[in-house]
Amino acid sequence: MDTPLENPDLIVVGGGPAGFFAAITCAQQAARPPRILIVEQASQVLGKVLLSGGGRCNVTHACYDPAQLVTYYPRGAQALRGAFSRFQPQHTCDWFEQQGVALKTEPDGRIFPASNTAQTIADCLTAAARQAGVVVQTQTQVEAIDATGAPEARFNVRLRSGTLSLPPLAAGSLLLATGGNAQGLRLAASLGHTVQPTVPSLFTFSISDPRLEGLAGIEVKPAGLRLLDENGAVPRQPGMAQAGAMIITHWGLSGPVVLRLSAWGARWLHERSYQVDLSVNFLHPRSLEQALDVLLATPRVAAQAAQKTLAKSAFPELPHRLWRRLTLAAGIDERHHWGDLSKATLRRLAEELTQGRYRISGKGQFKDEFVTCGGVDLDEVDFKTMQSRRLPGLYFAGEVLDVDGLTGGFNFQNAWTTGWLAGQAIAQALNSD
Repeated sequence: MDTPLENPDLIVVGGGPAGFFAAITCAQQAARPPRILIVEQASQVLGKVLLSGGGRCNVTHACYDPAQLVTYYPRGAQALRGAFSRFQPQHTCDWFEQQGVALKTEPDGRIFPASNTAQTIADCLTAAARQAGVVVQTQTQVEAIDATGAPEARFNVRLRSGTLSLPPLAAGSLLLATGGNAQGLRLAASLGHTVQPTVPSLFTFSISDPRLEGLAGIEVKPAGLRLLDENGAVPRQPGMAQAGAMIITHWGLSGPVVLRLSAWGARWLHERSYQVDLSVNFLHPRSLEQALDVLLATPRVAAQAAQKTLAKSAFPELPHRLWRRLTLAAGIDERHHWGDLSKATLRRLAEELTQGRYRISGKGQFKDEFVTCGGVDLDEVDFKTMQSRRLPGLYFAGEVLDVDGLTGGFNFQNAWTTGWLAGQAIAQALNSD
């Protein structure tokens, strides 16, 4: 832990990626060496960087069109559109490569350090901060912040280390980059900002259903998922129907399509205590009628087909064990012959295959990553500078804002973009003093 600065130009609350990137950017773009202090309550900075991507750190995503990039953000897309036009994934890659970090792009667009270890990214950020003269103080919590209004010291910040209260610090600018941390959101509220309640995003679905028992590990791609309201209809809000790879697990359903659906439906699911119905189409993009056409045509494919049993799936893309389970769920034994099945029976099977209804009974956490939606209301922040519209000198960056992205490096890109914009704006303010 570095020696605390007295009367810093900027105090950054939160030692995560957004806070570090803002501090480094400010230090690099200021006309004179600024006094910058990062305050982190944990014993280690950049903890989320070290955990992310299974310890590899999914730095960003290879999506370089801002208009396309914002479609990966269930909340914050409109505000980020302009921000990404100023700093987007290509800029992120350029910055890290200029620091000597080699990156690699995987087939699905995710970008990682070529070293395959998140420590590379953490070491890069801490080294850049140290070289820029940024001071880092860990195991320190911000107790309260008072806005004085005095031009030379807008903010008085009271700190505590363990049970020990530290002398208050006066700072000209303040950046809150605390992620979804409850203490950080309380500080924002104490400074006059509206805070949207935080709820989990990016999680798996807990489902206990005999149709899924014993099938853990089976992957269906693509599957079509739809959340259903109390009337059995898809809610009228964006993103409540998704398609993509799905994995059956011991506890229910996971995979990219589930994570996307959980993100878009985060608040809706939270309001219903994660007790809702889910419609699953194992044959996406086939509709019920298209699936029924295949089932009706199967006995006519060959002269002896009507005498064949249902042991072999009519859909080659569907895993065999899953086919067997769904035919049983439709009341059909695999020993039945195709020619013995009525159209009504085949329709029942088509419904099971394309419109099966499952009850979500809860949520699970996605690996070691924990993403929330909620945070500082975006209408109260100027996304050109990341400065508060309510209190000059106060800035925000990262997940403390009501912004969250899908899995794949998008939440880190939010941190890099908003951190860079805040750091640049603070530097410009210092240069004009």
